[in-house]
Order: sequence, then C-alpha cells, then structure tokens
Amino acid sequence: MTPGELVELEAPGFTAAVDPQGAQLMSFRHGARELLWQGDPAWWPDRALLLFPVIGPLTDGQLIHRGRSYPMPPHGFARLREFTVVERSQGRCTVELRDDAETRAQYPFAFVLRVSFEASPDGVAYDVAVENAGDETMPVDVGFHPGFQWPLAYDVAREEHSVVFAEEEPGPIRRGAYDPIMLVPEPLPTPVSGDTLLLRDELFDDGPVVWDRLNSRSLTYGAPGTPRLEFQFPDSPSVALWTIPGAPYVCVEPWHGLPAPVGFRGELGEKPDIALLEPGETLCSRLSVRVVPET
Repeated sequence: MTPGELVELEAPGFTAAVDPQGAQLMSFRHGARELLWQGDPAWWPDRALLLFPVIGPLTDGQLIHRGRSYPMPPHGFARLREFTVVERSQGRCTVELRDDAETRAQYPFAFVLRVSFEASPDGVAYDVAVENAGDETMPVDVGFHPGFQWPLAYDVAREEHSVVFAEEEPGPIRRGAYDPIMLVPEPLPTPVSGDTLLLRDELFDDGPVVWDRLNSRSLTYGAPGTPRLEFQFPDSPSVALWTIPGAPYVCVEPWHGLPAPVGFRGELGEKPDIALLEPGETLCSRLSVRVVPET
C-alpha cells in the first residue's frame, strides 16, 4: 500500500475505512450517513485514535523505567506510527506494529501490537491484541478514542441526545487537569440519573468525564425515536466521554488503564491501573459499535 491509502471495508448496509497510519478508523457509514466524526482542526483534527502504550500524558512527557527516563508523547506513540497491513479482505483487515529502534527509544519493551477491524451487517468492530514479546514484565495501557457526530446524522436536535448505560451507574466520576488529562484524586458525584446521562455542553466544561468504577460493559448513544449506536467493550473496565463544549462530536472512550494521577513521577509499572504483562502474555481489548433500531 502507498502512504495515505485507506483500507476500505464493506458489509451489507455499512462501509468503513481504516488508515494504517495510527491504525485509525477514518469512516463509518450507515448507508449514506457518516456516523464517525470527520476531523476538523478548528475543534479536533483526529477521528478515532488508538491509545498505546499509555493513556493521557506522563509528567514532563517522561516515562520512567528502571530509573531511566524515556520521552513519551501524550496517549503514546501508536497513533503516530505507520502499521503494516497483514490481512485484508472485503470486510476485514488486520494491521500490525512491532517494536523497533524508534519505539524502544520511547518504550524499552519488545511487543507486537495487532489491530483487527471488521465490518458487519450491523456495524463495525475492532480488536486490539498486544503481546509482550520480551523477557521482562511489560506495563501497558490500551485505550479507544473514537469520535462520533453530535448530533448523529438522523435529523434530531443535539439536545435530544443521551448516553444510556447497560447498568445503573451510581458511582462517582473522575475529572482531570491539563489537556490531555491527568486525573485529580478527588471523586465527584455522578451526573448519571439511574442509567441515563443527558448530553449537554456544560457537562464538558471541565474536560472529560471518567468512570473508573464502572458497572456497565456497554452503552448506547443517540436520540429517542432514531437509531442509536451501541458500544460494547467487554474488556475495558473504565470509560470516558469527551468533547469541547460546542463541538459537533462526542468521544466514547473505553479504556484498559487510566491516565496518570496529577504529579505522578513513579516508574511506569507503578502507575495506577496499568496492566502488567508477563513475557509471552497477550492483552486483548475489543470495541464493537453497532446501529440498533430506533426505540
């Protein structure tokens, strides 16, 4: 493939497009309706970032391992790298990134990162698998960061949209400092009423809303009387919602891991909620997005 060429995926009623640069979903269409945010530098230039090997920034942009510092960009480097297409068919593709001299200068671990995308008759899914290919314990975060149109392309007003969790979510939420965020320690009361969160711009005045004590492993997003998007994330114990107030998108972000606490200066393996993979172990994380009939 030539640089910049997208991998097109098709299934009855749906099309999707994947950019091997960053393993990023670039389009998700239901018929003629584009559901994925299409990027705008005035608001947010990306569309569906893959967060690896960290979620959020590290203090002073430095990863610490065995007392040595390594430069690490916010949300990690996978979003900046060209993946290799290792599988491709009409409805499915797999892209892969392996450690090299450049990654080891930022993240001193041997790994194999594979991302598989699949279009189906009701939506799109992607599976992330990260393997510890080295001989020492490997700390790692994996996060999804896709943005979707707000309002969705079903001719319903913005203020009619909500997020409905699969379970009631009475637990507190977390907020952060900076952009991207580092988490502040104090939990805050949830804005969810039962299982339902009404989407309003003022909800995001203080940045992302993070659920780190989540009961649900799925949620829906949309408006009454129209098709909704159902997100299933069975392997992600946390989720965040984010937009810039007034922006025409909202990000639904299942995470395996969390941003570092404000001021965290410890070793990467000491970062709260980071996964610790033993040699030969693989961490799998799945996100499926499907269109469910209007209710």
